[in-house]
Amino acid sequence: MLPRDLRAEQFVGYPPQARKLVLAHLDALQQLPLSFLPSLLREVIDYDFKFPAERNAIDRELANLSSLSPAQSGDWFQAFSQFSLSSALEHFDWVNQPAQFVEQLSAYLWTTHQLDGFRKAALVYGDRLHSVVPPDAIPVRRLGIAVIGQGVTAYDTPLFRNLRPHGAYFARVKPDDGLELLLNAVAARAKAHPVAYGHWYIDGGQQADHSPSLTCVSYQALQPTRVALLKKIQNEIQRPGMGPEELRTYLARLVPSDLEMDAAADPVLNRFQIKLLTEGSGTQIFSTTFAQWAAREAHRRAQPLTVLVRFAPRQRQKPMNELLSTSQGNAELDLTGSLMDADMGAYYNWLNQQRLPGAEQSGFLVWFEGHSQALVVGPSIPRGTESTTAADLSELLALAAA
Repeated sequence: MLPRDLRAEQFVGYPPQARKLVLAHLDALQQLPLSFLPSLLREVIDYDFKFPAERNAIDRELANLSSLSPAQSGDWFQAFSQFSLSSALEHFDWVNQPAQFVEQLSAYLWTTHQLDGFRKAALVYGDRLHSVVPPDAIPVRRLGIAVIGQGVTAYDTPLFRNLRPHGAYFARVKPDDGLELLLNAVAARAKAHPVAYGHWYIDGGQQADHSPSLTCVSYQALQPTRVALLKKIQNEIQRPGMGPEELRTYLARLVPSDLEMDAAADPVLNRFQIKLLTEGSGTQIFSTTFAQWAAREAHRRAQPLTVLVRFAPRQRQKPMNELLSTSQGNAELDLTGSLMDADMGAYYNWLNQQRLPGAEQSGFLVWFEGHSQALVVGPSIPRGTESTTAADLSELLALAAA
């Protein structure tokens, strides 16, 4: 089947809002080439479980497609129309399984030496879409906070080396009640600028008391889900013929009910957490990886105004079979290694923040938990500088937001 053959009844399996959206733009979808449309449907089919920023992006993209005349549509998608596809791809159920189609399409393009051309066409399309559908203005400067080194009593190696060229290092920070102060500051931002999924608290361990106005994801709270997932992974890898690609496809099809997640909980956040554990490498077993990946995905998908990430100690490296085991007991923690992971994770968090609209005005703070070291990046902060003046975290937050 080709896109021109699409009919409304073929989308009966889509969730309600996704189906409504497709039917409103069906005429435009029928004009798209098969090499492009399933990639768009892969996003649309999960519309009901996406964050507002993602829904807005899909709405605006579809509105733009519907506004194009046939001649304009042909111009926009001429490059995509040039790719040759196999009969197997044309007969694949790409309407109901767009993600699986995209996987097979990528493999086919690679084997037929068309992948580089496809990537170029995709980049050109993305740039063109961005030029005609610019991002919305944000109500307040973005603020990122990373708290690293939980449980480490002493560490002599210089921290924040990747971030120091971009901000100011503070060596005499008052650490008293630091985490509580930061959480209260994030809660105050959420109250002043109430945006759905706009203010996040991500914890790599046990979450601290926090305002319900924050979207919270924590490694410890997901322990039952992680255990259930690891059991499924162990069962699957023992099956004959199960390889990495087959396992990935299996994991991609899991939904919250498969892992006995609370059906009454936020369905959007439930789906987000499932994807954290099924798409992230190591998020199921390493708390630092979980925290860093959760922050990355929150930035990419929700485009929040505020993100506070607290890294916690992870277990020591072990053979993979032991790491995947669900009966490890009390895992031995690697405090120093976790601090090193978190230090790099904080830098990645800042990089992810820089990819969002308004990055040039955003602020970022990283603090060595319980200690006197911190670093601030912001539009008014002189780069590559150091300060030995005593300061508390509220003062540093003010600098980051200035």
